[in-house]
Amino acid sequence: MASASDVIFDALREAIAKGDISEGQTLRQDHIARMFNVSRIPVREALTRLEEQGLVSTQRYRGAVVTTLSTEEIREIFEFRALLEPEVLRYSVERITEEGLENAKRFANAFSTESDSSHWGELNRRFHYSLYEPSGRPYYLQTISAALDRVDRYLRAQLVLTDGMARARREHQGILEACIRRDADEAARLTREHILGASVSLIGFLERTRAENEADKTRA
Repeated sequence: MASASDVIFDALREAIAKGDISEGQTLRQDHIARMFNVSRIPVREALTRLEEQGLVSTQRYRGAVVTTLSTEEIREIFEFRALLEPEVLRYSVERITEEGLENAKRFANAFSTESDSSHWGELNRRFHYSLYEPSGRPYYLQTISAALDRVDRYLRAQLVLTDGMARARREHQGILEACIRRDADEAARLTREHILGASVSLIGFLERTRAENEADKTRA
């Protein structure tokens, strides 16, 4: 049974990833405790775990604040992913079963046909993970998960607010077909291109929106 701390952690992490809690927003312990009808102790535990994942930071006089990543930090995370994820996929292609490929195909189809944009980010993640899990590299998978947690809310915004969804559909299909052919080199190459392409699109989107927000503040 999940503890109160686990429930709060999962709920806050999902809200941050979906953008319901925006970057720079303060997470007030007393408010969260009232929302979940608990003491501050499990709230503090949940916020500590979020800080360990880089999703919040503790600031003097403000407390826990949702982290704002610079474009350089985001670029670095994507560069790291582009190094690690293709290699994990190489291991998976050697091991993945026909059942595993069918599972990945189901996630690819669900991602392609889902009309509710609030589910796109999670389905995108599940598709990739379904291909990475057979690798038998739990430490690598844990590291990939932590990197994705850091940029999840930005990725979701990019899928919804740019042409990222259409491109991701095409690229997922190419990666999946390479895995079905057991072509590890091609699957790894396409995965690397997929990640770096998403990085370019996302950073361009963030630079534009942040510049527009600054311009709005200046006019105000």
